[in-house]
Parts: sequence; structure tokens; C-alpha cells
Amino acid sequence: IFKFLGAISVDLGQDRIKPYLPTILTPLYRELNSNYAEQDPTLKNLSQEIIELLKKLVGLEGFSLAFSSVQKQANQKRAMRKKQRALQTVANPDIAARRKLKRHKNKAETRKRKIESLRPTYKAKRHRSHALKDLAMVE
Repeated sequence: IFKFLGAISVDLGQDRIKPYLPTILTPLYRELNSNYAEQDPTLKNLSQEIIELLKKLVGLEGFSLAFSSVQKQANQKRAMRKKQRALQTVANPDIAARRKLKRHKNKAETRKRKIESLRPTYKAKRHRSHALKDLAMVE
């Protein structure tokens, strides 16, 4: 998709690309600023190359305006999600408590996995799954 965006940008030219610049920059910006673990470095490099191509095509000033608007929009979305999460914690404490328990459980599992990778002879105690007990009819 990034290659397609680059090809369309070159095909449209300097004048016709300007209205579509924020739309094109949004996925490129998201890829550059992502920090998840399984990130593909080739994808990051490709997005950087396309951004450089757009800079040359549109000019630094027009590109900077569009890029800053995309950046501002992403920061607003992030702040909105954070605010909604905080409000949900107050409005639905049971859902928040479940999410917190799940996060703590995952954190403990990660810690155990890390210890096992550092010391292969050490075997951490794993929490047994009680899936069959959960499915059983309890009176």
C-alpha cells in the first residue's frame, strides 16, 4: 500500500497531490511512530523513503504544514482515547478491575518467561488452567 501511495503521489504531480497529502501521510506517520514489538524494519524504511519523496515533490513548506496537521490529529486521538479510558474506569469499575487483573496476570507471565530465558534451568510455576472447572455447572 505504501508503494501504491508513492506511485499515486508521483503520478498526480505537485499541484494535484496537495489536497490528498494529509490522507497519504496518515498511514506513513503511524508506521514511523509505532513502537510495537513485531515491527518490520523494511516497512519503516519504505515509509521514510516515501516521506522524503513527498518532501521533494510538494516542497518543504507544504509538506511541513500537512505533516504537522497529521501529527496534531494523531495526538488528539491519543489524548481522546486516554481520556475515554479514564472515564470508563470511573463509570464502569468492574470492567476496569477485570482489565487491571488481566494486565497484572500478563505481566507476571512475562516476568516468568523472561526469567526462564535468562536461566534455562529455572522453571517458574505456571498458573493451571481451570477451563473445565469453569465450564462445569456449579450449584
